[in-house]
Amino acid sequence: MDQAGHQSTAGIGTIASRLASLAAPSDGLVVGLTGSVASGKTTLAASLATTLSARMNVETVSTDGFLYPNAILEDRDLLMRKGFPETYDRAGMTAALSGLREGAAEFPGYNHVIYDIDPALTRRVEQPDVLILEGLGFARPSGPDREEGEPDVLIFLDAELSDLEAWFLDRFMRFWHAAADDPTSFYARFRHMSVPEAENFAMQVWRDINFPNLTDHILPMREHADIVLKKDARHSVRIVEDRLG
Repeated sequence: MDQAGHQSTAGIGTIASRLASLAAPSDGLVVGLTGSVASGKTTLAASLATTLSARMNVETVSTDGFLYPNAILEDRDLLMRKGFPETYDRAGMTAALSGLREGAAEFPGYNHVIYDIDPALTRRVEQPDVLILEGLGFARPSGPDREEGEPDVLIFLDAELSDLEAWFLDRFMRFWHAAADDPTSFYARFRHMSVPEAENFAMQVWRDINFPNLTDHILPMREHADIVLKKDARHSVRIVEDRLG
């Protein structure tokens, strides 16, 4: 659920080189990339994949595909908690990663415009040299020796709270503006609002949903990450902690 804007290339090469050094020649490396909503996980994953693809086979997948469909979330009264741990099919994610290690697996897809799982976006992924699985919904790592159904390496993308708020607002408003020409968009239901009203509503969503999720569930994952990155207001990313030695 993450489409932050332009990502500076500063630091990307260093991070990519570190991942390349962790990838065994014969075993696929599964990298989990997590962090706040709107922190830029999807963009970072794409940038790393582009850099690494010059020397190895890389795939990126979003954990958004493992969110339960809206119909299930509504039935469980969880739609307004989308993105919280209980809204993810962790068993499905574990099974997909286990299947990938056996050779290939299907990964479901999520459509941000309709705000729901889109079966048309499901894709079969054959085990690459590196898989970057980005998003939320990860369980805490089981220990130094990871099980086959969890990432080998967990990366946390950190940023200042003020930047996260600004990036979330920008993302929401981009979807809101685009919905003016797309009545099928989930955001079309908010088009009756004025720009200030839409911005106020977006910040209310941040305060009531995303911020509690960040403080209660996402930030604690930073302490369990193998590598911690920091992204600044200009979208430069650097490694601030590498706990793998």
